[in-house]
Formats: sequence, structure tokens, C-alpha cells
Amino acid sequence: MNVLLIEDEELAVRKLTKLLLEVDTSVQVVGTAASVRASVDWLQNHPTPDLILMDIELADGQSFEIFEQTTVKAPVIFTTSYDEYALRAFKVNSIDYLLKPIKRQELEASLDKHRRLRSQADSEGVELTSTPDQGRMAIDALVQQLRQQIQPAEYRKRFLVKHLSQWMPVEVADIAYFYSEEGVSLFRTRSNQKFSVDYTLDELESMLDPSHFFRANRQFIVDINSVQQIHPYFNNKLKLSLRPTTDDEVLVSRERATEFKKWMGK
Repeated sequence: MNVLLIEDEELAVRKLTKLLLEVDTSVQVVGTAASVRASVDWLQNHPTPDLILMDIELADGQSFEIFEQTTVKAPVIFTTSYDEYALRAFKVNSIDYLLKPIKRQELEASLDKHRRLRSQADSEGVELTSTPDQGRMAIDALVQQLRQQIQPAEYRKRFLVKHLSQWMPVEVADIAYFYSEEGVSLFRTRSNQKFSVDYTLDELESMLDPSHFFRANRQFIVDINSVQQIHPYFNNKLKLSLRPTTDDEVLVSRERATEFKKWMGK
């Protein structure tokens, strides 16, 4: 089996080559490319390989650009560090994915899938390629969906709030936490200023970067840098001490405690 590796880290190329040979001694790595430009050049000037293992993030951009600049005829296995749940839907047809660090068992499963698809194509007398018709359209559609899945989300950078008789912008980076009080959504800044916003906490949760903000409970969304102490609490809950301090207790439910600790430890 002739395999092309599209990967911009030399160490990753060496490890993947070694793993491929351990899984299947018939594998021959016929080429490597570390960038979109080099990949397009290789594909346009060499025979089509049996399989391509393609990292999503390359030295000069995302590998999806390769599909826009040339025809990719071989089946593709993407290698990526992106979250499994965002990509699970794309284990179909001749496109597959492997999460880094790549495990031998998962690589074996992907190669087995490729062999089954190739065997089926051979029995039907067709090529296992992304042809200009249905196969090409299927790959184009899947790549487009995958691209949309991993695009960085646009989160709010600031809020416009009313202060005395005027409006003023407040940067999200200056906000310690959002909370609800008698049906009104408010936030406190790191300098302990209080402002109201015309959004529910549910709406705010979708606007805020989840790597910085966590929905502790129905009443509070906290910034990671505002959490000063975490105390064990009754019934496996967690009690948070925030800065600036709050009038109300901020508890993380037992169901969310594990997720919260994982979030804090990233």
C-alpha cells in the first residue's frame, strides 16, 4: 500500500511511519509534504497513492486548502488534535480521522476500513478515488462541513453598558463574573464595578469563550481568573470563592463538579 504523509512536524512523520510499518508491513511511504503548497505540488507531479494521511494544521494553513487547489483522488485519513465529538460525524465514506497522539489500535481500525472500501470498490470494478462526480462531491461536502466544525467561534469581546447618563464599553477581559439577581442579568468587573446587561445567562453563556467562562450554576457564570479558592461542599458539590467577593454562595453542582475541575486544570 503506497501512502502519502502530509504532516508538518518531522517527529510526527517519523513516529507515524514507524507505526504504519508496525501495523502493516506492506505499507510504503512514497512521499511526505509539510505544507499546503508542497502537498499540491506532490499530488500534481506523482502517481496517485493508495491512501493519504493528512494533518489538518500545516505550516502554511489548513489542509482543506489542498482540496481547493488540486484534485485529491486518493482516500484521506485526517490526523488532528481537535475534539472527538466535533469530528465523530465524519467517519464515513472514504474520509476518516485519527486523533493525536495516534494510537496503534485506532490506526489499525482506519486501515482495515480502507481495505474494506478498496475491496468493495474492486469487486464493483470501480476506483476508490474522489472522482469528478458523486465521489468528488461527497468529499467536497464532507471537507466543507468539517472545516465549518473546527472554525474558531466568534465570542463577545466587549459589552456596551449604561453608566450614569451615558453608554460605555466594557471589555470581556475585564469581567470577573456574570450573575442573575431578581430576574436581571448583571456582571462585576475585576475592579468591582457592577453593570446590568440585556441578555439572559443562557444567552450570555453562548456568547462567552468557554475556555475562560464556566456556567457554575443557574445564577453564576464565572471567569477562570476570578476563582480564588475551591472548597469541597456537602453532597459532593464545590463552593467557590470569587474575587471580587459575592453576597451569595457560589456552588457547583455534583453533576458539574468533575467538568469544572477539568476546566480549571486545563
